[in-house]
Amino acid sequence: MSTEATLRIMNGAHKEMTSLPRQEQGAVYEFMNRFKANHRDPILHVQAAAVDSEMLTARIDGSYRALLLPVGERDYLLAGVKHRDEVADTLARQAFRINRVTGGIEVIDLAQVARGPASEEARPPLFGAYTDDQLLALGIAEPLLPQVRDLSSEEELTGLVGRAPQLTADVLVALAAGTSYDDVYAQITEPVEAEAPVDPDDLTAAVNSPATQVFSDDEALQAVLGQKFEQWQVFLHPTQRKLAEKPTTGPTRVGGGPGTGKTIVALHRVAHLVRQLPAGKDKPILLTTFNRNLAADLRTRLIALGGQELTARVDIVNIDKLAARVVSEAKIGAGKRIVDDNRVPGLWQTFLLEIGEKAWDADFLYAEWTQVILGQVLNSRNEYFRARRPNRGRSLTRGERDQVWQLTEQFTNWLDGQGVWTWRQVAERAARLEMDRAARAAAAAEESSGSLLRHRYRHVVVDEAQDLSAAHWKMLRAMAPVLGDDMFLAGDTHQRIYDNHVTLGSLGINIRGRSSRLTLSYRTTRQILAAALEIMSGEVYDDLNGGEENLAGYRSLLRGTQPTFRAAATWSQELDLVFDQVKEWGCPADGSVAICVPTRELTAAVAARLQQDGVPVTEIGPDGPKGAGGVHIGTMHRFKGLEYQRMIIAGVSHGLIPRQMIDQFASSDPKRYQRERQRDRSLLFVAATRARDELAVFWHGTPSPFLTSRLIQQRLSEEPAAQLGLDRQAL
Repeated sequence: MSTEATLRIMNGAHKEMTSLPRQEQGAVYEFMNRFKANHRDPILHVQAAAVDSEMLTARIDGSYRALLLPVGERDYLLAGVKHRDEVADTLARQAFRINRVTGGIEVIDLAQVARGPASEEARPPLFGAYTDDQLLALGIAEPLLPQVRDLSSEEELTGLVGRAPQLTADVLVALAAGTSYDDVYAQITEPVEAEAPVDPDDLTAAVNSPATQVFSDDEALQAVLGQKFEQWQVFLHPTQRKLAEKPTTGPTRVGGGPGTGKTIVALHRVAHLVRQLPAGKDKPILLTTFNRNLAADLRTRLIALGGQELTARVDIVNIDKLAARVVSEAKIGAGKRIVDDNRVPGLWQTFLLEIGEKAWDADFLYAEWTQVILGQVLNSRNEYFRARRPNRGRSLTRGERDQVWQLTEQFTNWLDGQGVWTWRQVAERAARLEMDRAARAAAAAEESSGSLLRHRYRHVVVDEAQDLSAAHWKMLRAMAPVLGDDMFLAGDTHQRIYDNHVTLGSLGINIRGRSSRLTLSYRTTRQILAAALEIMSGEVYDDLNGGEENLAGYRSLLRGTQPTFRAAATWSQELDLVFDQVKEWGCPADGSVAICVPTRELTAAVAARLQQDGVPVTEIGPDGPKGAGGVHIGTMHRFKGLEYQRMIIAGVSHGLIPRQMIDQFASSDPKRYQRERQRDRSLLFVAATRARDELAVFWHGTPSPFLTSRLIQQRLSEEPAAQLGLDRQAL
């Protein structure tokens, strides 16, 4: 039985570590390494903290003890670093609970609030206007509710907030300041609220929740123990600090492969910009990303970095919600229902059938409408005649463009008749509105008219930049004035899994000379990284500005086992391979193992096969896993932004990856064929880089052409493909 263990460090433990003398800090680091290598090492004296406690204690040195919280098999949290004389008092006073709203683990100090001298006149409770259910729905830690109920002065509130979990503190301060209940929910609670029901007893799911701020140590983090970093839970590598804090003369982009810290740099950029702001209560900084889940994660991390004082000056919202807000403010589209993008091609097919149109392909018209007409915010047929159509494949004559324009106008009217519109239409309309606002603001400033009209933001920071459409970029460009430090973009085109190809320069966002690339992965092992890079070999990707980008120098400091690549004759036999692999990993039901496949049909088949043998499964939906435990299963698109200890990628067969349907474009539309093929390759790359420790790849029949002979024959060393130009010495 393996004695190795995973050890992650909670925020409170970090603060305690950095307050220790340097010698004791070194002892803590040595303890962590020893514990990870053998958590049963008798020299550590690991034992139950108390009869009625889930906590364990372990010996760091003669004076200090580690408080450990088991969260899974060989998976632990370092929850505290205490002097041996303080351990008993800490265990009696502190509790660890899973917040029912966020799904994250919270450390709750149950010590009673110090009361001031009794006054002659009884003061009303600060939060008497709210019911228990209302306060709990905002995320107040349930064990603290009785104390919250008794608060009657600012001094008492300050005493509780100083030791309460972050969400509880933020909610109480906002309510006490007079913020309405609905606004507190919308601004503080909703962005961090778990998408799926929370199991208050599932520690494994909770530790992997974005709401739980923990960090895993590795070789690169040893320096942290010798320095007094203000925060450790959002670790910024020293080589990245310059990127986060350097003044810029215009839009700036940071690229890099999965797990290299692009998001962390973006968050520290936001924190740096906030520190430069004059005092105020407005939110002149926008932090946005592609979807709601990622936006919630950004807010959680930003809170960990600087608390409510930092987030109070930042508008954190996903890009479609931002566009919808702009349109709603203009009172446009009232009563219309917005349909998801994945339904729109089907609507095009229905429309073409109804009008009897057979000359044009629904998928082509959908892409032309979204990427060119809506994407470039074209207002007229003449503008469409003159528009560039980058990455659109086949060329169109003037007569064909006229036909396409007429069909898109008819389709728009048809949608109006259905009482619906699409997110792409919302983005296009929002871009128009913001461009008009920017023009009026510029005119007012030039005329010195004294108008109060201004750009919506002073700074715009974007994460997952590769996923945004041209209309999104036009909207964002119009939202901030063209000045230094105006736009900061983090993204990786190798992870582009949506068909949004843009050239930022043509959209008024000039990043030339202001682009940087991160190359050190903190997530996955060298062995998994080597396999992922082999999958990408031979492919050319853009840099969002008309040039090319590669993954040269992308590397990891972490070692692990070689990924597994295995073939089966049939899909049924491949399902057996999947089950055998899950069984070999111990059939964990803690959400640490995931299986991704190319299609929904395969998802259902894998789930049925595992359930047949009693393995619990959880499907990953559009908003993330639908439950906490079990083996997580979903299509490749669902894994964006997720991370698992062990991953299986199944169905990596010819005709599935890449999709067989794109073969029809090989001769009729070679550019589209290349674009679709590249998107499928990126999907496989994203899936492979979700794995932290172990990766298994299976196929039946003929393997995907993306699996090179080096992978199939398992001749891949931990050195990435030579053709990518990686520095082998750096590995």
